[in-house]
Amino acid sequence: MDVASSFWTKVKELAASRKIISIDKVKNEIYNYEDELKQWCIVNLPSDFFKSTDGLTNEYRIITSWAIARNNQYNQAAINEFLQADEADAWLVAFALNHRIPIVTQEKSAPNSKTKIKIPDVCLAFDIQNINTIEMFRQLEEKF
Repeated sequence: MDVASSFWTKVKELAASRKIISIDKVKNEIYNYEDELKQWCIVNLPSDFFKSTDGLTNEYRIITSWAIARNNQYNQAAINEFLQADEADAWLVAFALNHRIPIVTQEKSAPNSKTKIKIPDVCLAFDIQNINTIEMFRQLEEKF
């Protein structure tokens, strides 16, 4: 955070203007650690930045059913990890599916992976746009 301070300033601005959001499951993952990222989020993000995933049961079921049906592609450990209740990935996709919004992730597609279900591959299956951070800044026409 001390090396790329302008990046974090821009994230704070975008969050404050409601141009970017995240979900409660991501917050839970971040807040599990007593580190600099957690402290930065507490101090810099609006209280409503992390949106609730309550009410997304149907979308979550669709996403998890898709993953379970891929047992011929992914090993059981990969599916189990994706389906863990405290794992945010499936919930992120469910939220994006419900709201028809893109997901910003640094993950790269790995369609031949057996050991990890990657967010871009799930997004592809559900026609959800996924972009990296730089592309997000481009789409928002942000420069710094």
